[in-house]
Amino acid sequence: MNVKRYFAPTAREALRALKEALGPDAIVLSNRAVEGGVEILALPGEAVGALQAANRAAVVARAGGEVRPAAVEMPAAAARSADDADFRVSLSALAASAARNASRPVAQPAAEPGTVVRAFNPPRIETADYALRSRDGVLRAAAAAQTAARPAPSGPAVFSGRAARSDADEFGSARVRELQETNTRLMAELTGIRGMIERQLAGFAWGETRRQAPARAAMLGELLEAGFSAAIARKLVEAVHEDADRIEAREAVGAALDRLMRACASDEDLLDRGGVYALVGPTGVGKTTTTAKLAARCVVRHGAGRLALITTDGYRIGAQEQLRIYGRILGVPVFSVRDAADLRQTLAGLRNKHMVLIDTMGMSQRDRMVAEQAAMLSGAGDVRRLLLLNATARGDTLDDVVRAYAGGDLAGCIFTKVDEAASLAPALDVAVRHELDIRYLTNGQRVPEDLHLPNRAYLLHRALREHGSASPWHLQGDEAGMLLAAGGA
Repeated sequence: MNVKRYFAPTAREALRALKEALGPDAIVLSNRAVEGGVEILALPGEAVGALQAANRAAVVARAGGEVRPAAVEMPAAAARSADDADFRVSLSALAASAARNASRPVAQPAAEPGTVVRAFNPPRIETADYALRSRDGVLRAAAAAQTAARPAPSGPAVFSGRAARSDADEFGSARVRELQETNTRLMAELTGIRGMIERQLAGFAWGETRRQAPARAAMLGELLEAGFSAAIARKLVEAVHEDADRIEAREAVGAALDRLMRACASDEDLLDRGGVYALVGPTGVGKTTTTAKLAARCVVRHGAGRLALITTDGYRIGAQEQLRIYGRILGVPVFSVRDAADLRQTLAGLRNKHMVLIDTMGMSQRDRMVAEQAAMLSGAGDVRRLLLLNATARGDTLDDVVRAYAGGDLAGCIFTKVDEAASLAPALDVAVRHELDIRYLTNGQRVPEDLHLPNRAYLLHRALREHGSASPWHLQGDEAGMLLAAGGA
């Protein structure tokens, strides 16, 4: 293989000398900057064909064949002008030359036995990040770094593939962690940018609403400060016309809320129909007292012999005794059960009763025993549940309670502690969004006087009551728009 070296002060001059000596079809093997100029190593274009023919001859010789000698023809390089592009590599000329060489017979000397001619493989040039994209590259880079960092041993060197693989794995893991941290930062920044844009757009929309429909914007602010969620508040103000005044806006919102409420106006659906009802809800919501109030109403309408009480609350001290006292006052039998099998057996013995009320144990809506309690009640037969909602709680808390106790056997809800609540907007909002039937309201401890059917006018009044201007909860100016923008509404 006739590799020639060309040296010149510049790459242009070295390429010009190379082309003058080897022709435009020469193959450049390498070029590098050296002291005093540039060094280029090159092969004649015909050398590729010669190497290929020699390789074929060696293969035939190893197979026991004979290679016929052929005349060697060296194509003369055409003379070119000095004004031609002297430093350009002409791929078309190279391709044409390769085609000519392939079509011409090339004479090769007889291959000597045992001679192996290997095709020329130019050195592979790898970029800095190539090792990150190939596991083999990672292993090679780690092994090279480990070898360079260690002192040269005096004896024969022993390569530890396991150590190199371990170092490569650590390097790759560090790189993966770095990329994950970068992605996390980028996602956080994108989320912040998105939130900022959404708040800006919400602010623009609020300003446009205040200009086009001031009464609608004012009512939206009142609903938010009363305790309604942004979703229900927007739905209610859709009923307000753009040119409506303040009074017309309040009437339109009240009518829209009245249409969405599912308030029961009589006892017929519950007490007159009868059945088995379990009162469920969080701790301290008033289940035992409400059970006694419903029992008193049922006794008045149907008599004590048509009713039975069951308690499953074996956790709270005095819970069962409290219900037994109410039962003795009303003349109603009270049964205590411990598990699902006991409940099924007790209900089977009370099939002739018009109504059976079950007082359950109170627990947090996040307690896993809520699901166990629902499974026990559903497995006991046709048991319907009445969910008690504390009217003094926040809307998000009530929403959490309803999601925990939701199910197909939920027969409705009862608002408790209505007398202690500043506004009924959060409770009404939850009942409307989850489409719950409002069965009763309780506003005190007296049995049975403080149990009432839901009055629509009273509920609307308590929910839409406006805060005074001196109230710290009153929204001023653009604060309603800022609240909507902060909540992404």
